Amino acid sequence: MGKKFLKIFLAALVVCSSIPAFSQVEPAAGHPGIGLPLSVGIAYSNFGTDYENRSGRLSGATLWADWNFYKLPPLFDGFGIEVEARDLNFGRTGKVDRNLRMDTIAGGVIYTTHFYHRFHPYGKFLIGHGSIDFTSSNPNYSHDTRTLYIAGVGADTRFYKNLWLRVNYEHQFWPTFFYPNQTMNPRGIDIGVAYDFVHFR
Repeated sequence: MGKKFLKIFLAALVVCSSIPAFSQVEPAAGHPGIGLPLSVGIAYSNFGTDYENRSGRLSGATLWADWNFYKLPPLFDGFGIEVEARDLNFGRTGKVDRNLRMDTIAGGVIYTTHFYHRFHPYGKFLIGHGSIDFTSSNPNYSHDTRTLYIAGVGADTRFYKNLWLRVNYEHQFWPTFFYPNQTMNPRGIDIGVAYDFVHFR
């Protein structure tokens, strides 16, 4: 399942990279230099699963890509598109199901503030697909999928040339899971590093 999500993420990244064309970009203030307005990153992730209201956490890895629109009118400056893929499959703690695995892939809108040259807080809203494996008393039911919604906030900090440190918090909404009108709400953090293809002078 992890390889499947990685392939989908890489395909989305290729599509993202081809929007509007591979040309030089005139970035807005706070983004000197030229290059693709694209950043890609990888992170360690740790989430509270909220699976059957059990306590405990699950760890994994996250890949993401952001496409930033630098030539928008001032009112919309800071908007971009984000695609992310996450695989939570190790580091179980507390009462987390020993077979629990959660894979997600999502995309949506991210808004980044550029008030500071090296520090960029952001907020985002994504919609995607979630896959979950679990232990069940029913031998024919140990896997399920859902359309999910993600609200997130965080900040990127440039620490060396084109490398940025990201700290990200997300709250996920998996609707009508197991029981009617019950929403599962995994939430957690990602800590990782991104490479920005806008080259700084």
